[in-house]
Amino acid sequence: MSKWTEKLPEAARDFIGGRRVDEVECIIADIAGVARGKAMPASKFAKQASYFLPNSIFLQTITGEWADNPSGAFTEPDMILVPDFSTATAAPWTADVTLQVIHDAQDQAGNPVPTAPRNVLKRIVQLYNAEGWQPIVAPEMEFFLVARNIDPNMPIIPPMGRSGRRAAGKQAYSMSAVDEYGRVIDDIYDFAEAQGFEIDGILQEGGAGQVEINLAHGDPVKLADEIFFFKRLIREAALRHDCFATFMAKPIEGEPGSAMHIHHSVVDMKTGKNIFSDKKGGETPEFLHFIAGMQTHLPGAVALLAPYVNSYRRYVPDFAAPINLEWGRDNRTTGLRVPISGPEARRLENRLAGMDCNPYLGIAASLACGYLGLKAGKMPRPECTQDAYNMETDLPYNLGDALDLLEEDAALREALGVEFCNVYDSVKRNEYKEFLQVISPWEREHLLLNV
Repeated sequence: MSKWTEKLPEAARDFIGGRRVDEVECIIADIAGVARGKAMPASKFAKQASYFLPNSIFLQTITGEWADNPSGAFTEPDMILVPDFSTATAAPWTADVTLQVIHDAQDQAGNPVPTAPRNVLKRIVQLYNAEGWQPIVAPEMEFFLVARNIDPNMPIIPPMGRSGRRAAGKQAYSMSAVDEYGRVIDDIYDFAEAQGFEIDGILQEGGAGQVEINLAHGDPVKLADEIFFFKRLIREAALRHDCFATFMAKPIEGEPGSAMHIHHSVVDMKTGKNIFSDKKGGETPEFLHFIAGMQTHLPGAVALLAPYVNSYRRYVPDFAAPINLEWGRDNRTTGLRVPISGPEARRLENRLAGMDCNPYLGIAASLACGYLGLKAGKMPRPECTQDAYNMETDLPYNLGDALDLLEEDAALREALGVEFCNVYDSVKRNEYKEFLQVISPWEREHLLLNV
């Protein structure tokens, strides 16, 4: 092995085995969570410690347009991208031996670029660490397997299962429903194993062709990296079997949406103990402060947890999505749920985030809310012990309103970084403006001849 391959994680070294690495993909997540970067021969990668990419990639919208630079001139200075070898992993779907490596973005003085999503999450983790805390997260990923859709004007439909029938909805937790597209699941398992990722479980969700993958709890940056990789892994597995995998929040009319539930706990870095539980195993004031921070700041954070116009189609009654900021013990109708657990695993589940969010930004925003609550030391509203689906919504109804709430939350903006928030606002308002210029089939059907 060459010197750089000796820095690789064990799973990456096992993937290489005795073979020669052909290509290295040097990647970084943009605002949307799309992988940007360069692919290069491994021989070239071995000779350079970093490479350049313009910082304008963080001003690119999901449609490929460019948002206005809120800091002024659009000069596109180069960032220095430095490999984080701990993230190196296989790309097992390629024909040759290819590795993917996530890079960190620095300016030319060596400082973290504040608009890079991975740096935003690192910033939040550092806020916790400065208080002697280590945040722990466990994400859940929901997504749909759907039939190939090459015409955006046509509705999304479920994929064909091995029985020859379209995947059916309302089959939550059904093993036979998962078996309908078992070959895709098999490839997901195989790819994950080759990449060194631990899957805690796979299950059928309530939508037609909707799957949930649970990941084991751990470090927020590491888990965000894995979700970033998982999205590509799952898409590649689906394409092998003539279907698409989509992480849209609401891809199919009449079906539930896809969430990225985030479980949170916080560990004291000196003792290794969960600060949400006291010596007798009971809930601590810190646990309630964390919940209060969520209730206070999540309205502003929704712009990052629900980043597209489609995201708000999840937040409707009767589709198993939270539409409130209530909290409750073992109550899935609340936006903030306390799952059943022992004292050492006491945690809070944020059920608001959509699977369409950038994992770095979704986890960062959620952790930021809890951090602000811990610092403020306030108490949450009384626990909700009823069906919270029937209660008034606390959430914005659309992306424009969500961005306004983020703009108004000075404490959240400060935690995430004001420069980042300004860039995020510019990108998302550009996308929202583009959407408002599109005339939908609903408008043509109901307004063309009737108004």
